Amino acid sequence: MTGAVITAAVEAPYRRHVGEGTGTEAVLAEAFLLALEAAGLVRDDVDGLAVSSFTLAPDHVADLAWRLGLELRWIMEDTNGGASGLNMLQHAIRAVEAGDADTIVVLSGDTFNRMSFRDLVDNYNRATRDHLAPIPHGGPNALFAHLTQRHMERYGLERADYGQVVLAQRGWAALNPGAVYREPLTLQEYLEAPAVAAPLHRYDCAPVVSGADAIVVRASGPGVRLRAFQALHNADGQEGDGLVTGLARASDALWATAGAGPGDVDVISVYDDYPAMVLIQLADVGLVPDSDFSGFLRKDYGRRPINTSGGQLSAGQAGAAGGLHGLVEVTIQLLGRAGARQVEGARLGLVTGYGMVLYRYGTCANAVVLEAP
Repeated sequence: MTGAVITAAVEAPYRRHVGEGTGTEAVLAEAFLLALEAAGLVRDDVDGLAVSSFTLAPDHVADLAWRLGLELRWIMEDTNGGASGLNMLQHAIRAVEAGDADTIVVLSGDTFNRMSFRDLVDNYNRATRDHLAPIPHGGPNALFAHLTQRHMERYGLERADYGQVVLAQRGWAALNPGAVYREPLTLQEYLEAPAVAAPLHRYDCAPVVSGADAIVVRASGPGVRLRAFQALHNADGQEGDGLVTGLARASDALWATAGAGPGDVDVISVYDDYPAMVLIQLADVGLVPDSDFSGFLRKDYGRRPINTSGGQLSAGQAGAAGGLHGLVEVTIQLLGRAGARQVEGARLGLVTGYGMVLYRYGTCANAVVLEAP
């Protein structure tokens, strides 16, 4: 267990549409100020800043620090999508333990319009720009449609099985005033929604929104502690079928370091860009015995507090903020500040990250076990 703590976790409101002239810098600044308020700090207390954003460009973390009026001893920037939040947490924890900084604010966020999102999808990396965009390939929805089809065929699943994930998260979103999509959703509505890239339909795809998330990491004091961290990136060199992430090989070390097992965690957030990826990560960390997804969905899924914010599938996916979204939610739960969706007596939390899609599926995977104060 580390000595460093997460003392605050906040989310600047996610919005389907931001006002004209509201840019990424503005939503990141909003999250920064909310984090200071939640932690009881002032600007001059901050001597470290980490940022993840697709749309802050051409600016970087140093530019944002200047605009926020910060004088810093430590900075970091991460560009690995859904894995970025936990990557930055890993470095921030080590930095305060080493004395490189005392108080670090970790920020993630983006604002999108139709053109900026299309530019991101087509130019995400060289593999996408050079080999997929010229097809055109339909973006990540098409890539994960293939992955979902493989998952369905391998484990004998149907669309209604994935619907259980979506509906359970929508139920949690109804309790989260920050979720963009809170209205009730039935299985019939899920099944009858328009196709996006078969077998994926509308509610299988995380809706793109604008917003930002933030956490505050400090060297000491009351707060949520990191009990274990593990990561494994580029685990298969994009030669596998995408139905296993690096977490499958990292999870034994994760639980050994944590001194706990999958059944001991009280609240769980897994990166949920698509329902199949929720199930895959849960299996990789040992929460789906024998990869019996059908049995897990029937017996366990709805009873466990998984993606209690509503996840990205209902709260929205604010670009790189998705990498911090689950970490913010679990931290809020462990601090006992989740309001109507609070998991009673939550002491241990699990968060996973998954991101940096190359030309087939994500290559980065990481996970943390957190402990309440």
